[in-house]
Formats: sequence, structure tokens, C-alpha cells
Amino acid sequence: MSVHPEIKKVLDNLPAAPEGPIDPVAARAAEKEQVPPLEERLAVHAVEETTAATPSGEVPVRIYTPVEAGSYGLLVYFHGGAFFSGSLDTHDQVARSLAKETGHRVVSVGYRLAPEAGYPAGLQDCYGVVRWAAEHGESLGWDGQNLAVAGDSSGGNFVAAVTAMAHDDGFDSITHQIMFYPSVDLDFDVDRYASLRENAEGYGLETAGLAPHNAFYLDSGADPADPLVSPVKREDLSGLPPALIVTAEYDPLRDEGELYGRRLEEAGVATTVSRYTGANHGFVVNFAWIPEFYRAFQDAGDFLNRR
Repeated sequence: MSVHPEIKKVLDNLPAAPEGPIDPVAARAAEKEQVPPLEERLAVHAVEETTAATPSGEVPVRIYTPVEAGSYGLLVYFHGGAFFSGSLDTHDQVARSLAKETGHRVVSVGYRLAPEAGYPAGLQDCYGVVRWAAEHGESLGWDGQNLAVAGDSSGGNFVAAVTAMAHDDGFDSITHQIMFYPSVDLDFDVDRYASLRENAEGYGLETAGLAPHNAFYLDSGADPADPLVSPVKREDLSGLPPALIVTAEYDPLRDEGELYGRRLEEAGVATTVSRYTGANHGFVVNFAWIPEFYRAFQDAGDFLNRR
């Protein structure tokens, strides 16, 4: 199958990337301009802004309640953005969709970004909020059952790293992990995965852009050889929570996500890997208005609510 025609329309009209080094402040400002007005976003029962007190400091969080109920499963969500961009606002629609389709109360994490906050600041924020959610389960209306983590792209990287940190710390409350087209190998040797060459150009995220976009994170002290930076390099994946990994057919990162899924399965972790045909990197953020791609949120709901 070729790339979805609606995605192709957008790709064909993308402006050329500006020349020279990436300006993170300008990139964030450009993203902010693309955030739809509140009245155009998916409605949920309630949205609350607060902060989570963690060992790394006060972390902004946005809590989404899908419907009025006595209790909920909890889902802690980490947005994507190559560790230097993305925000609670740019990924607001993702969090809303996850809340609606899973029935879980979603805690979206406004973690610190590189280069202003070097590694491991953002990762520590994410892990800290998961621990905070477990500790504040009563006030969050947690039903004591599911405590899941989810993320897209670099947020998927944080999902894999956080579950590993929790396992190593003996913190066993995380029940599920969901990764949308995760970036789990920050060694950008183009010969490492076939998808880095097959999907190198023309699909939005390009292989040549991986190194410069992730440079803010790597230059801040993140070592690609460290399993907390490149989770696919972790030797022992046993004991991690069940995983759902969603990949995109036309994504340079497709094969590393699928390899991570195979390695989880080989380690005895119950894992579902689902490749979305016709999709490109970022589709749950940019193209979830297309029904066959919105289904990724419904898949997440099925995964979390499976008995």
C-alpha cells in the first residue's frame, strides 16, 4: 500500500525546511501556532491543570477525566517532540482521545525539555509523575487496577525507559505500556535498520533529520549506548509490563520499534505490535481525524481493558 492519500496531500504541500541549525525556540513557536482552538478539540468530561510534586521538582500535569465516574484506571502520557519540542498543548488532542477511548483518567506530563534542561531531566520528570500518580491514587480516583504509561515518538522512548527504571527500583505498580512509533535507538547509523533507508525521504520525518533533531538531547549528556537513552540496547527485558507498540509503515523509526517488540516477546513480555499501513511518523498527532488512524486509540482501549 502507498502512503494514505490524505497524508500525501499534506506531504506534497509541506514547505521546505529552513536552512541552517534548528532553533528550538522558533520550532516550539511554530508548533504552538498549529494548536487548534479549544472549541475544535474532542470534548471530555473535565480537564484540570495542576502540578505533581516529584523528587526532581514540581512538574506541570494536565488531567483528563473522560466521564463522571466513581473511579478510573490511570494512564500517564508522555508527549513526543524529539526531546526538545512538544507540549501539553501540542498533544492535547492525543490525551483527550486516549481518555475517551480507554475510559482511563489521563495524566499528561509537561516534562522539561532539552537543551535548556539536559538529560536526564525530562526522563526524571516522567518517572517522578508516575510515582506521584501511584502515591496520590486516592485523590486521582484510581481504582487500584490499571496504572499504564503511554507515549509517542520520543515519549515512547520515555515509556520504555520509565518501565525499565521502575522494574529496577522494584516499583511494580505499572501494569501496561503503550508506545506509538517509539524512538528507542538513538544510534542513527543508517544501515542499522532497513526502514531508515526505505523511508528516508518524502514522508515527513526524514532519516537525515534524526540526528539534528535529537542533537539537543544527545548533546545535553544523553549517551546513545545507555539503555535508558536507547532502550532497545537493554540486555534483559524480562519482567517488564505488557506492551502495545504501534508503528507506521512509512516511518524511518518503524523497524526499531518492531525490533523492540520482538525483543520484549523473546523476554517473555506479553506484547502486541501493530503496524499501521499507509501511515507515517506522527500520525496519531497529525492524522487521527482519518478514521482508520484514529483506531490506534481504540486499540489502546482494547489493550488496557482486556480481561
